[in-house]
Amino acid sequence: MSEEQDHEAIHREFEDAVNMTPAALEKWLATEESRSVGTGVGHDEGQRIVAIKHKKKADLTDADYDHMRKVVGYVHRHLAQKGPADDKEHSAWRFSLMNWGHDPLK
Repeated sequence: MSEEQDHEAIHREFEDAVNMTPAALEKWLATEESRSVGTGVGHDEGQRIVAIKHKKKADLTDADYDHMRKVVGYVHRHLAQKGPADDKEHSAWRFSLMNWGHDPLK
């Protein structure tokens, strides 16, 4: 697979995994719920995702694609855990995923 094909595949997977808009993610990151699970790493990841989402595809760097791959992996691993059986809406599992740009209830 060429680098261009690899980047295209990563971009598609990232767009599928990150189902929150940059505005929705920024709003979420400012909440107490977000901070309750994401001090440090979660917030940093969320801010970097917002920055990537604001870029034009042609302006994405190799480092951006590496980060996009990391985001996709995180989201897929945490979705596989399926979260708690009850009250997923208010769970740390959902809040953590949302810090990474994915709302599992969407």
